Amino acid sequence: MPEITHANQVRGAEFKRLVAKPFTWILTLGFALVAGIGTGAFLGPAVGLIGFAVIVLLGMLITFAIADSKAEDAFYAAFAESRGLSRSDGSLGPMTPLLRKGDSRKTNELFTGKLADDLEGNLALYTYTVESTDSDGDRTETEYPFTVVTFQVPETVEHIPELMLQRKSGLKALEKFEDTFRRDHERVTLESEAMRERYEIFVKKEQDAIWVRRLFSPSFIVWLTDTPPKKYAFELVEGALCCFVPKHRDNTEGFDEMISVSCEVARRLRDEAIS
Repeated sequence: MPEITHANQVRGAEFKRLVAKPFTWILTLGFALVAGIGTGAFLGPAVGLIGFAVIVLLGMLITFAIADSKAEDAFYAAFAESRGLSRSDGSLGPMTPLLRKGDSRKTNELFTGKLADDLEGNLALYTYTVESTDSDGDRTETEYPFTVVTFQVPETVEHIPELMLQRKSGLKALEKFEDTFRRDHERVTLESEAMRERYEIFVKKEQDAIWVRRLFSPSFIVWLTDTPPKKYAFELVEGALCCFVPKHRDNTEGFDEMISVSCEVARRLRDEAIS
């Protein structure tokens, strides 16, 4: 069997396997017959036939959803085994602002272990949910999925308790206005135009500016602007490092890219802290 490198790679095979099972058809046709006979008795044969067809279609959609779930599970299991990671149903703690967002939070998948020869950490699919209520009292839940890599870098605590590197979101003209409402943090402005176009950097007020400047060396700035994937960001809070991109990655290439770039960020932080 070829290596599973994508969450949908074996979905078709799983669907065919489920459809080939007699139990699938016994269950589907059984419900379809009951629905068809019931609706036909009350509303006529034509409506009964439509009811039968709708239930069969619904049964196939449910079967496809089950196949999709099994294919995802097979991919995650294969990825964990191939990278020597432990896959669990654990959760990420509220270590950084991203991991505290929303009205509810869940860790959809969690892989733990050595992400590189010199670094242990977690790769996770994480989602936070925001609940809102409109004027009619109808409640809506909006999910925000992320692919996350976390590490513990305790060496940084005494040098930089908090550091937020966020993707650029607002207009440059509004930066000073926005900064007036930041009570505990201040913006770090670097000389690199490419860096300013892509990221916003914040640290705790009274942070040692010289240490921050050393961290964001010219080589690190070039790497940050050229290498990480689009919308990549990270947060460092009391030694807990959380690196992330929006949406759930669903293939080996995407997972490996997130691990690789996040390990490099962790090394930069650790090496600067102990230098």
